[in-house]
Amino acid sequence: MQRTTTAVIAIILILATVFAGCKDGDAAGKNSSEAKGVVQVPGLNIKDLTVGNGRVAAKGDFVTVHYTGWVYTGGQKAAEPFDSSVTRGVPATFPIGTGRLIKGWDEGIPGMKVGGKRELIIEPAMGYGDRDTPKIPANSTLIFEVELVAVPEVQMADTAAGSGPAAESGDVVQVHYTGWLMKDGVKGEKFDSSLDRGSPFEFQLDAGRVIPGWDIGVKGMKVGGKRTLTIPPELGYGDRDLGVIPPNSTLTFDVELLGVQGKAE
Repeated sequence: MQRTTTAVIAIILILATVFAGCKDGDAAGKNSSEAKGVVQVPGLNIKDLTVGNGRVAAKGDFVTVHYTGWVYTGGQKAAEPFDSSVTRGVPATFPIGTGRLIKGWDEGIPGMKVGGKRELIIEPAMGYGDRDTPKIPANSTLIFEVELVAVPEVQMADTAAGSGPAAESGDVVQVHYTGWLMKDGVKGEKFDSSLDRGSPFEFQLDAGRVIPGWDIGVKGMKVGGKRTLTIPPELGYGDRDLGVIPPNSTLTFDVELLGVQGKAE
């Protein structure tokens, strides 16, 4: 049991590197001029290659995308891409419009519909600027082809409202929780519980220290409140095999908010 507990604590303390790979190629936008599906804003050119028919991505959403990025010189793509989720065969999931990505992605992806494909031409000021990396020279214009695969959501159900302070982004919170695998739409095997250990779990909201589904689902709770979160794989552990949590698992958590300490220093 101790081995399981240690493993799951390590699981919940998700590494910030989940987003690091995304940061080398990201983002979405609003228009200043439009013609035949082309939108231009300073430093960014957006062209819809295929208009989707699913949910619309908005700033603040987590999105799941496939993308390929090239350095763009003289109106031509480089011979080889510098990064591609398509080549890896694994889409990327990240939040848009929150400053975690390059500006060209934060401004270029909002407004896409699931199933849509979009071309983004991103000038240096909206990309990586004068940073020089092995695959992206300083002051490079970039071109991305992005397909919006999903806009995953956390299902939330309050079982007790709570009457204390509400948890906000940046707050350090203390919770009790129990987590189960979801099977055929119902709770299956329990994989972890702070109640079983008799020790609450503490973390900072929106600091990249827990799975995205927790950051989304705990925010807005009031102290004393209880909430059930159903988290799809894209906002949980994705295709990672964690032993007690198989790849591509949907999870459900019962969470009780015990305390809010305010913003971390």
